[in-house]
Amino acid sequence: MLNKVMIIGRLGRDPELRYTQSGSPVASLNIATDESYTDREGNKVDRTEWHRVSVFQRQAENCANYLTKGSLVFVEGSLQTRKWQDQQGQDRYTTEIKAQRVQFLDRKGDAPRETGGGGRGYEEDYGAPAAAPRGNAPRGSQTGGARQQPQGGRKGMDEDLGPAFPSEASNMDDVPF
Repeated sequence: MLNKVMIIGRLGRDPELRYTQSGSPVASLNIATDESYTDREGNKVDRTEWHRVSVFQRQAENCANYLTKGSLVFVEGSLQTRKWQDQQGQDRYTTEIKAQRVQFLDRKGDAPRETGGGGRGYEEDYGAPAAAPRGNAPRGSQTGGARQQPQGGRKGMDEDLGPAFPSEASNMDDVPF
């Protein structure tokens, strides 16, 4: 049997981090993927699909610390359906992706940075900026060949951050799989 899901999409809102009764971190992500096709009349139709994703343990904390609304991510995991009861006592079902791996795909200069106190910064977790993995990926998911940003500081905030969805990108050759 096989239950495997792989998606590339953008976060629709900031991750929500919570802790189980035993103290294990769990992050909830809402990720949008898109699809384009041409209907019978020849009109281009864009369709967005929303995915609920649950991330666990240290990976959940990394998602909460380094991802924000709009971040581009690759998620690999399995589908899981949970049963619960609403306030009227009716059985409800939720299907979500239980993530085994989340890889951050934004380029280092484009990724949002943590601005407040409380917690270590990117450099403290992953090393100096020149040695940091591309896309702020967690340690161990590096694929080598990290691009170094030119000297002279950070990019301007008004710079174009690229396509909103993966299918809008003209060159997907640097996708990590």
